[in-house]
Amino acid sequence: MVVCGDDGLAHRLATELRGVYREQVVLVVPPSRRTPPQPMAGRARAASAALFGRMVTAVNRGTGDSDDTLVPDERVMEAAEPTEAVLADAGVDRAAALALVYDDDETNIRAALTARRLNPRLRLVLRLYNRRLGQHIEELLDQAAELAAGTTAGHRDGHGGHGGHGGHHGGHGADIATTVLSDADTTAPALVATALVGTSKVVDAEGLLLRAVERRPPRPGEVADPGLCTLALLSATSNDPAGAEGSEDSGDGPRLLPDAEAVAAATGRGAVVLEQVSYSGPPLPARRAGVMPFASLFSARLRWSLAGLVAAVVALAVALIVVTDDHPLHAIYITLLDLFAINDPAVDAPLGQQVLQLLSGLVGLLLLPVLLAAVLEALGTFRTASALRKPPRGLSGHVVLLGLGKIGTRVLTRLRELHIPVVCVEADPEARGMAVARRLRVPVVVGDVTQEGVLESAKIHRADALLALTSVDTTNLEAVLYARSVRPDLRAVLRLYDDDFAKAVYRTLRTAHPAALTRSRSVSHLAAPAFAGAMMGRQILGAIPVERRVLLFAAVVVDGHPQLEGRTVAEAFRPGAWRVLALDTAARGDTAGAEPPGSGLVWDLPDTYVLRAGDRVVLAATRRGLAELLGRRTRSPR
Repeated sequence: MVVCGDDGLAHRLATELRGVYREQVVLVVPPSRRTPPQPMAGRARAASAALFGRMVTAVNRGTGDSDDTLVPDERVMEAAEPTEAVLADAGVDRAAALALVYDDDETNIRAALTARRLNPRLRLVLRLYNRRLGQHIEELLDQAAELAAGTTAGHRDGHGGHGGHGGHHGGHGADIATTVLSDADTTAPALVATALVGTSKVVDAEGLLLRAVERRPPRPGEVADPGLCTLALLSATSNDPAGAEGSEDSGDGPRLLPDAEAVAAATGRGAVVLEQVSYSGPPLPARRAGVMPFASLFSARLRWSLAGLVAAVVALAVALIVVTDDHPLHAIYITLLDLFAINDPAVDAPLGQQVLQLLSGLVGLLLLPVLLAAVLEALGTFRTASALRKPPRGLSGHVVLLGLGKIGTRVLTRLRELHIPVVCVEADPEARGMAVARRLRVPVVVGDVTQEGVLESAKIHRADALLALTSVDTTNLEAVLYARSVRPDLRAVLRLYDDDFAKAVYRTLRTAHPAALTRSRSVSHLAAPAFAGAMMGRQILGAIPVERRVLLFAAVVVDGHPQLEGRTVAEAFRPGAWRVLALDTAARGDTAGAEPPGSGLVWDLPDTYVLRAGDRVVLAATRRGLAELLGRRTRSPR
C-alpha cells in the first residue's frame, strides 16, 4: 500500500493500514522545512516513525489480530510532489493500492492520472473536496483502467471494477476501482454516532449506522439482549483485574463470531453485540414537503380574534331569528349585510332589529383590522417561507450543531435523515450549509457562538448533545467550555484539527467533568478508517476492534464464492471466520420488506434462506476468514 499526503491524514492512514489490516505501507510525505532533508530526518519522518513505532510495539505485545502475527515492513519517503519518478520509486507499479490524500485537489488528480498510467491494475483512493468533479474522475480513471487492463482483467469477478464487490484479480485479489472520498462524507457518520451514543466505533452499512456494544455477563435468571447478532465473546479474564486480558495461550481469549452453542455455554463472559445506532429523543414534527400548515399562516392571537368574530356573527344571527322570527339562512344573510354595512338602515323596523343592526355594524368595524392583519400575516408568511426558522419555544432533547461548513452541512443532513431534531448556529449568513438548513426547515441561530446569548437562543440548556464543528479550534473549545458551565452533564463533541491537541483536550475535559460525556475528534482520526477500507477494496465497509483482535465488515456478491452460493444462511456461517449478517435487497431491485426503510438491508434473515448468485450480502469476518472467502493470499512470516 502506498500513501501520499501532506498532513495528519496521511500518517493516520498509514498507521491504520498497518495496525488494523496488517499491510505493508510506503508513506510519501513532504520534506521537513525546519531542517535540511536528511536520511531518516525531518518532522514528517519523525512523526511517521513514532506512529509506526507505537504500532509495532503494540503488535509485539499482542494487541494485533492473532490471525496474522507478521509485522509488515514500512518505508517513509520524502518528496515535495508526487511526480512520476517519486511514484515509481515508491513502487506504484507493484503496489496493490495508492491513496492520494493531499490537501490540494489538483495535486491528487494529477498524481492519480500518472499512477493509472504506471499501473492500470492499481486500486486508487483520492481525497477530493469537489464531489461532482470526484464522480467524473472516478468514471474517467475506471474507464482508463478497463481499457488498459482489458475486458477480461477488468471484469474477472463478473460484476466489473466499478461495482467493486469482492473481486479476484491480481495477486492481491481486489478490484481495480477508483474511489473518491472527502473528509465531510467520511467523518459525518462517526460524528453523528458520537453525538448520539458517545462512540465513534461505528460501521456505515448502506447508510445504516451500526455499532458494536460490549455487554456485561448476564446475572442468573436474566435474559441478555442479543441485539442484531452476537459478534464475539469477550475474554474470560476481561473482568478479572489480575487476569491477562484473555491471553491467547490460555485459551480464554476473545472468541470472534461464535455460534449459538458457544454463546449459550459461555457463562460469566461478556459479549460484543451488534446494534443499530438510533435516537430515542423527541423528533421534530413531520412536515409534508411543499405543504404550508394552516397554523403557520396566522399567529395564535389572530386565530383567536377570528374565532371571536365568528362567534359574534353567530350570536347576532340567533338574536335576529328570535326577534324577527325569520328563517335561519335569511337571518344569517341579513346579519352579514349589516356586518359589512351594505344593508338598508332599519329605520321603520322594530326596536330590537334596529339595535341588532347597530351591533352588527360595530362588529363589522372590528372585523376590518382583523382581516387586514390576516392578509399581512399571510403575505409575510409566504414571503419568509424560504427564510431561516427560529427554534420553537418548547423544543428540548435536540442536538445543537455549531458550524454549517463542509463537515457541518454533511452532519446536518445525516442527523435529519435519522429524524433527529437539530438547531444550528452559524456566524456567516452566506455559509454553504444555510441553503441546506433552509430546505430541511431546520432552525438556525445566526450569530457568533462566542458571544453571550447565542447558545441560549439555541436552547442549549434543554439540548441532549452539542456538536462543535466550526473550522476554528479555539471557537469549538470555547463553545464547549461555555456549554459545560450551563449544562455540566451535556454530551459534547468538538472537532479539532490536530490529533494530539484533541487528545489533550479530551483528557482535561474528562478529568474536569467526570460525570459528563465529552469527545474531541480530529478529522484525520475519523477519516482514516474510511480511506483505509477503500484501499482494501470497495467491499470493505469498516472494522471494529474487539480487545486485541479486529472484525471486518464487508459487502460481498455471492456469485463466484462456493462457500456462499447455493447454501443456506446457516450452512454459510463458519464460526470464527465469517458470518452473513444481512441481505441487500436494493442490489436486486427488490425492496419489499426491507428493514429498516430506505436502507435496503434485511437483517432478520431466516437460517433456511438460500443464498443465490445475484445476492449481495453484508457479512462480518476475521482478517484470515475474509482473505479465504475472497481468495486472497495471506503473507507468511519470513
